[in-house]
Amino acid sequence: MDQQTQTALEAAAFRRLLQHLDERKDVQNIDLMIMSGFCRNCLSKWLLAAADEQGVAMDYDQAREQIYGMPYHAWKDKYQQPASAEQLAAFAAVEAAKNK
Repeated sequence: MDQQTQTALEAAAFRRLLQHLDERKDVQNIDLMIMSGFCRNCLSKWLLAAADEQGVAMDYDQAREQIYGMPYHAWKDKYQQPASAEQLAAFAAVEAAKNK
């Protein structure tokens, strides 16, 4: 497979991931962190790092808007729920296991 085709396929898969996350706003970032070790904010940071590597001007708020499909504060106000005690405990356990 040539590099251009590979890049196009990877970009399509990334767009599909963003679409999937947009369709699953019920899945909170803390749930993603517990289960997979990354969340929407991680994707924003990775996008920002990629932009920096390519010399593309982008700030963290712009990267978040690309990932969330709207300004982060608007998404957070509309969709983010407070973390439950169970979620916080599960996240703490994952973090403790990583740091061993």
